[in-house]
Formats: sequence, structure tokens, C-alpha cells
Amino acid sequence: MIASLRLAFRMMLRDLRAGELHLLGLAILIAVASLTSVGFLADRVGRGLDREANQLLGGDLLLRADQPWPAQFVDEARMRGLASTGTVLFTSMASTEERAVLAGVKAVEEGYPLRGAVRIAPGPNQPDADSGRVPASGEVWLDERLLAELGVQVGDRVGFGLVEFRVGGMVSFESDRGANFFSLLPRAIFNAADLPATGLLVEGSRATWRLHLAGSPEAVAGYERWAKQNLGRGQAVESIENARPEVRTALDQAQRFLRLAALLAVVLAAVAVGLSSRRFLQRHLDGCAVMRCLGAGQGQVLRLFIGEFLLFGLAAALAGAALGWATQFALAGVLAEVVATSLPAPSLLPLAHGIAVGLVLLVGFALPQLLRLGAVPTLRVLRRELGGVEPVTGAAWAAGAVALLAIIFWIAAELRLGLLVAGGFGVALGVFALAARLVLGAAARLRAGGPAGGWRYGLAALGRRMGGSVIQATALGLGLTALLLLTLIRADLLETWRGSAPPDAPNRFVINIQPGQQAGIEALFRDAGLPVPELLPMIRGRMSTINGAPVDPNNFEDRRTRRLAEREFNLSYGARLPSGNRISAGAWHGEADTPQFSVEEGLARTFSLKVGDRVAFEVAGQTLEAPITSVRRLEWDSMRVNFFFIASSGVLAGHPASMITSFHLPPERHDFTAHLVREFPNLSVIDITAMLAQVQAMMDKLIVVVQFVFGFSLAAGLVVLFAALQATHDEREYELAMLRTLGARNRQVRHALFAEFLVLGAVAGVLAGIGASAIGWALADQVFRMEYLPGVLPVLGGAAAGALGVLAGGWLGVRGLLARPPLASLRALG
Repeated sequence: MIASLRLAFRMMLRDLRAGELHLLGLAILIAVASLTSVGFLADRVGRGLDREANQLLGGDLLLRADQPWPAQFVDEARMRGLASTGTVLFTSMASTEERAVLAGVKAVEEGYPLRGAVRIAPGPNQPDADSGRVPASGEVWLDERLLAELGVQVGDRVGFGLVEFRVGGMVSFESDRGANFFSLLPRAIFNAADLPATGLLVEGSRATWRLHLAGSPEAVAGYERWAKQNLGRGQAVESIENARPEVRTALDQAQRFLRLAALLAVVLAAVAVGLSSRRFLQRHLDGCAVMRCLGAGQGQVLRLFIGEFLLFGLAAALAGAALGWATQFALAGVLAEVVATSLPAPSLLPLAHGIAVGLVLLVGFALPQLLRLGAVPTLRVLRRELGGVEPVTGAAWAAGAVALLAIIFWIAAELRLGLLVAGGFGVALGVFALAARLVLGAAARLRAGGPAGGWRYGLAALGRRMGGSVIQATALGLGLTALLLLTLIRADLLETWRGSAPPDAPNRFVINIQPGQQAGIEALFRDAGLPVPELLPMIRGRMSTINGAPVDPNNFEDRRTRRLAEREFNLSYGARLPSGNRISAGAWHGEADTPQFSVEEGLARTFSLKVGDRVAFEVAGQTLEAPITSVRRLEWDSMRVNFFFIASSGVLAGHPASMITSFHLPPERHDFTAHLVREFPNLSVIDITAMLAQVQAMMDKLIVVVQFVFGFSLAAGLVVLFAALQATHDEREYELAMLRTLGARNRQVRHALFAEFLVLGAVAGVLAGIGASAIGWALADQVFRMEYLPGVLPVLGGAAAGALGVLAGGWLGVRGLLARPPLASLRALG
């Protein structure tokens, strides 16, 4: 056994020096590095969130509701010996004489926070300390951004609603600050006792009431069980297991992209491993025949090569894991800013996963080729034409397919993503292979009708090696598809998204408008010389039944659907179809006075709603039911005010409502916001440009991580391209030697090579362009919900890139053969 391993190790070193294993090792290294970098990042982020969960909750348990918590929940906590405190989160305008800024406000009760800390400082760039208390009555703490945007410092006065507060400190750290829209805004914290006097929370205001609890693990667990049994609609429990859902949701989405990048790299690596193993087999047939003649048994030969590949695969997988380890350290700092907590060191579990995937790739795609080496007959030493090996059996290919499917579903971690990737690549392989076979066959037949020349030899070569040519074109097409998706198609999608909002699209939203303020607000716009926006009524209601069946969030598997089922919707009513809406099913209710609902198309798809279904909402303690008579498609990127449900006037008119509007404010009129808030202190003006910039800043950090990992996919695609070109190198060398021996001039041989490479690359490029465009359209329609019509650029670009890339790569691989004497090539190839 030791002797066999020693010999296998020496064979591995020999093949490495000869360059036989370079592509194989590079493919495994890229696949493992891609997978382990994603695994290490996910492991660190998950364990970091779990470790900091208590501080992130502000206690051991957190209850969240859209209405104040009933006294029974506080009384129950006191009876069980738990400490409790409350906070209220909402958005409001912070104003001075010169400026007004939308802020995220947190009103806190005594004892906050029960876990974690709030640190304050006298000002920017000054030492901070644990506050150890909540703001005193009449005092507010502002974070550094809000201080800067308002142009104030500690000791100045800032208005919130009807109350003017004294700035008592700068918030430098807040342990339970999330990463949702609210937390992206500048932050203000004041005492909950001052909240009623501000007049900020009025009918229709959106706020979140949170109840923080802390105590012994047994008491907390008992209280959590009791609370879950007594929760009402709009109430939820958050614990260590589901802490920071907004961060986890964003990271889950990013991890889907990361897993997709890892999947793409692994699948392409599997193609490269298969191509490299096929070439390895062809180049080692003679050596195996000699070993058989010298007395080596079939089992011994097989064990030696399997030992060599296992040793090499383990070394390549370890190198890939080391690269993944280094990569995640470079990216962890970016994600640490998103998570807003320090990340622990990664565990070794992703390392084991990466090594296992590397070895499975070898077993699934190299082992079937190695099994053929053990069957090389000794007769090949004397008569090579009689010493071939049996082709790879269907069982061996099935084993490779099963291994790849197992890897795909394991990495995907969800059935739908796994099915999409596996099905997509399966369809692409079949379509590419069939199309390549038809096109290359037609190209090979064209040689018969033209004059003699080098191009005829090139086209004839494609026909003679039809099986290898189809494999090459298919592999090249897959690699080019990945490259086009990550370059041209992605750029097209981004450009489509950027152009979806016109330059004069609304950039300010105004909420919390009371009906009695409508005339005054419209007059204020007219006096300022700005277009008067349309003020739309908005009523909060919770969907209670669909066709008489109660809406239970627990009945929905999708997390977004459950969240929508739990929340209150903003409902509106009116006779005019809003701008940017168009009817996709049914008929708009117009002036009808009978109860009717119009529903947004995406929400209808989410809840399986259609025209004729009856939907009931709980509004201000009353149940309102009406049929759906139309389905609308919206332009969400238009930045106009949009609603999921719009009712006819007879359904909601008469119920208490606030109003909402949006408008475009030119940059030179930014002072209008402060004037509007001074006249109407209860209004909240949301600057969409600032909000989008803040959201984009966070998403850009995630995109950096995703694009970096997609770099592994690009590298894997390039490896596939090179492996495909190398797959028929030896056959091409033999043919060139024979042509030159029979009198072909170098110019004719060059023309033959150019014709072969150009046709092969163009076919693969066209297939890749069509495939990438189809995938891009599917992503735009099904994922991004954008109107995207692929152009001809990806197809033309794919054809040009394929033809030139294959020509350049193929020429680099064979140019040395033209300077080599034909006899030397024939002797080297036997």
C-alpha cells in the first residue's frame, strides 16, 4: 500500500511537470475557492448575528406590534420576574429655523436598553461613554449624521412636532439599531414621556411599538410560550433565533446570489474537469499499455491512477480552500459594516465542504475516464489501431450526473434555485449540443462545392471530429454564456433599470397629511410656484379573509408572503385610474358606487387572487368586504404614490384617513421642505433621493461581495474555454503533421486552422449570445419585473468574441507546431 502511494505520488509529480494536470487542478481550485469563500462568509455572518442577538434585541426577548401593547403583557412579565421596557419607532421631521430633515425617531422608556448599550459623546470626534440612562424630559440625543444635516451641536434646540428639544448628546453607538429603512435614516432618541406632547402620532401614522424583556432563560422561555398563545394581529415575537430579520433578509438575498455564483463556478469547473480528464486519458493510453506489458495488472494500474488523482485532488482542494479563506477575510470587512457587528473567526466546516466538493468533482467526472485506463490492452504497444478502449458507459455518465446534481442541490440550499440551475444547464447542454451538431454538420458539407484550399481542410476537420467538435462547441458556448451574462447582459439590465425613472420623477413623499390640511398645503405649493401635487386618501387596513377563508400567515411558506399577511396595507379609494397604472385584467370601477376592489398584479400573484374573488379588510374595527373587479400593473420605479388595493368610493369613504402625495422638488428649491414643515409640523417629508442613496450604499457593499465571487465564475468560464481548445490538441497535431508530410504548405495549414477556429468560435458565440439573452430576459421578467427586450448586441458580440477568442487561443496553442518538423510530431504521437 505504501509503495503504491509512493509510486502514485511520483506519477503525480511527473504529470505536473509535464503540464498534464494544470487545467484539472485550476478547475478544482476555482470551484473550491468559490464555494469556501461563500461558506466562510455565511458562517461568520450567521454566527456573528447569533452571538450579538441579545444586544441586537435590546433584551433577551422582543415583542413587536403596530399598536401600543396591552397592559396584560407588561403585567405578565412582571409576574414572571422579568424586567421590561418599551420603545416606539417612527419617522418624523427634525427641524430648525433653516432646515428640516427626515429622521428615524426612537422614543424610549426608563430602563432602556435591557441588554447592550447606548453610547453618547459631547460631539463628533470626541470620546464617548455608556449613557447609563435615557434622555431626560425635554432632551434629545442625535446621531452624528443628524447633527451635521441640521447644522446644530450639543446645547442647540431642535423641533419635533409641537415640541422643541434641547440637544443633550451625540449618539455614537446603539446596540439594537437595525439595518432596515428606519435605521438608514439619521437617528434621534428622546424620552417616551414627551411623545404625547409632540403630536407626532396621529390617525394613520405608521409606528412600531416594541416591548423588550430580560431575565433568566427559564422565565424568558416561559413568557415566550405564553406570549405566542396570546398574540393578536400585527403582533409578533422576536428572539435570538429570528433576531434582525431585516438584516437576515438582505443577507439571505445576497447569499442567493453568492450561492448562484458558486454554483456557476462549480458547474463550469465540472465541465473543465471532464474535458481535461478526457485529454488525460488519450495521452496516457500508451503508458498504460507499456505498464501492462511489464507485468502490471489491470487492478494495479487502476489503483495507481486513482491514487494519483486523489492525492492531486486533495492538494488542489486544499489550495482552493486556502484561497477561499483568504478571500473571505478581504470581504468580511464589507459585510461587517452591513451587519453592524464584529464577525467571529470562521469555523472549519466550510473547509470540509470545499474539500468534499473537490473530491466529488474528481470522482464524478474523472473517475469514469480513469476506469477506461485500466482496460487498455497490451496489444496497443504493437498495433495502436487495435488498442483502443471502450467508451464511457452510460452508468459512468449517470454517476457523474448524479454527483453534479448532488453538489448543485447541496450548494443551492433550496429546491427552487437548485431546480432552476440544474434544469437550466441541462436544457442548455441539450440545445447547444443539438444546434452545434446541425450547424457544424452543415458547415462541413459546404466544403464540397468550393475550390480547393486551406479553408476546405479546416471545415473537413470539423466533420471528421464531429463528436469532439460538438463537445468543444458546447463547452465553449457554456463558458461564453457565463461571460456574456456577467458583462453585456448585466450592463443592459442595469441600464434598463437606470432609465426606468424619468429625470422629473417625484423625489419627495409627504405623509401624515390630515384632511383638513389639504387646502392649506395646495395653497402653499401654488404660492411657491410649484406644481400642485395630487393628494390621495390613505387608510390602513388588514386583510382578514379571501373568499371567506381567514388569512393565516402560518399557511404561507414564502417569507415575504407571510410578512404581507401579517402587516396592515395602505388602502386608497377613488374613481380615477392613477397615473402609471394600467388594467391587465377585469375593468376599472370608475364612478361605480358599489363596493369593488382593484388589486396590484404582483400582490394578486403572491396571494393567488383573481377577478371575482372576494377580499375582506379590517378597518378601524370594522370588516369591509368587496369583490375584486380589476387587476392593475404598476410602474413601481416611477416614484409615484402607488397602492396595492384601490377601492371604489363607496367602500372606504367616511372612514378616518390621512393623505399622501409625492412631488418633484428641484435641487435649487430645497428650502421649500423646511417651509412646509414649519407650516405643518406633523408632516413627514421623505427625501427619496437621500433614502435611495443610503439604500444604494448598503446594497453596493453587498454587490461588491457578489461581484467578487462572480469573478470565480468568470475564471471558471475561461478555464472551460481553454480546456475545450486543448481537448483536440493531439488530434490536430497529428493531422497537421500528416498534411505537411503530404506536401501542404504552411500558408494552407494556417488557412485551415483559421477556418476551423473561426467557425467553431462563431458557432459557440452565437449559441452563447442567444442563451445569455434568453436568460437575461427571464431574469428581467421573473426576478426584476422590468420591461427588457434583448438586442442583437449579445449575439453579435458573442459571435465576435467567440470567433476571435477561439482563434487567438487556438492559434497560441498550435503555432509552435508549424515550426516543428512533421517527423518529430509523428514520433512524439507514436
